[in-house]
This record gives sequence, C-alpha cells and structure tokens, in this order.
Amino acid sequence: MSYYGFPEYVTVAEKKARNQKSVEKLKKKNPDITPVVLSGRKLAATWWGKAWDDNLESYSDYANRMGRGRSYIRHGAILDLKITPGNITALVQGSAAKPYRIDITIQQLGKSTWESIIKASEGRIDSLQELIDGKFPKALGELFTTRGKGLFPAPKEISFHCSCPDWASMCKHVAAVLYGVGARLDENPALFFILRNVDIDELVSKVIVQKSETLIGKSGRKSGRVIENDDISAMFGIEIESENEKPAPKKRGRKKKA
Repeated sequence: MSYYGFPEYVTVAEKKARNQKSVEKLKKKNPDITPVVLSGRKLAATWWGKAWDDNLESYSDYANRMGRGRSYIRHGAILDLKITPGNITALVQGSAAKPYRIDITIQQLGKSTWESIIKASEGRIDSLQELIDGKFPKALGELFTTRGKGLFPAPKEISFHCSCPDWASMCKHVAAVLYGVGARLDENPALFFILRNVDIDELVSKVIVQKSETLIGKSGRKSGRVIENDDISAMFGIEIESENEKPAPKKRGRKKKA
C-alpha cells in the first residue's frame, strides 16, 4: 500500500527475504540460475573485481548512474547472472512481481590492443595463477587499466537493454548487473577474458615463452639445448663441476725410506 503517491516503505530485511524467495521460485523452473551473493560488505574484494568497478566509475557519465544499483546488489536482487564471450545476461528483481531481464553487450578487445598488451607484459608474469590472483607489478596493473589501450571496456564499447519501464539511459537494474560482474570476477577472474573474448592462455604462454627465451639468450648458450654450466649455476644457485676442471689426480710415488 502506498501513501500520497509514495511507494510503501520496505525494510532491507524484507527486500532480502523477498529476493531470496524469488531465487527459490526460479530455481524450481531453472536449477542452473546463478544469483549474485556478496560475501561481505564490499562490492568487490579482488584486484579484478575492484578494477572492473573502478574502471566504470572512472567515467563521469557512468559514475553518476552506477550508484543506483548498489542497494540492489546488496539486497540480493540479481537473481541470475551469466557471462559469455561479449555478453552479460541477467535477471533482476525490481518492484514488479516478474523480474526484469537485462542484456549487456561488450565489444571484443581489439586485436592490436591485445597484441600490444602481450608484448608489454613480457617478463612481468610468471604463471597463470599469478595473473588470476592479480599478483603482478603495479606497472602491469596500470597497463591493463589504461583507458583506450588497456583490457577494460570504455562506455562506448558497452551497450545494454533492460525490460523495465525506466526511461533512463542506464537504469538501476543495469547498474546493479554491472556491479554484479565485478562480484562475479571475484569468484572467477578468468571470466573477464571470456567476456572480452580473448584467450588468457595465449597471454600467459607467450609471456612465459618470451621470458624463458630471454633468459636463455642472456646465458651465452652454445646451442639451442645447451646452457653453460656457469649460467646454470647462477640460475639455480648450485655448483656444477666441469669436465675440463676435474681435480688433478694425486701423484703416486715411492715412499722415502727413513
């Protein structure tokens, strides 16, 4: 019931309970739905989740609208969210009985941008796990988030649609879903590369190969498969005895008679 044209006040606890009931109802029809559930008060906790949110909020035309979706994600209103190459689909519970459907399209990362990032990452990533965990040099993180040249999309690369009647260019349901992507990246950062339609293994494998070739190239190797013993000793902190440096055999002679 509303008073004087204003909607009836609903407590946070009531909103969460209503949204949870909507999730349970949907799961009966579709067990594969994946609601967004925050593990704490923060909208994002990992490097990838934070970087996603920070990137969107850094654009003035988004910063003024993104806040509209914060309460929705905190109240568990995102009943389902799925990420596929270049697309985000979601169901968000609003004021209507039926949840709204949101479709977001993100342009594929440009080939030249992707290749330049791979080249610039040479020697800065040691493993896939290091990349996933966001444990890389600060300079590399700045490279990833550079506007127009990094991995993260600009507003002009994002298009969206919501089935709600809100006339705003970005409604609160879309804003909630965009924050939901950041929360999803906390759970699985590899989804970011799926969304941008690039191969995370290509980045890691090429960077590691380039790093290995650089180390071998600096080692003064004799051939493609042989590295000098001095170089191996330096790389692994061990001493290797060279065939040419074997200790001279002890001289045998007759004992002098006393």
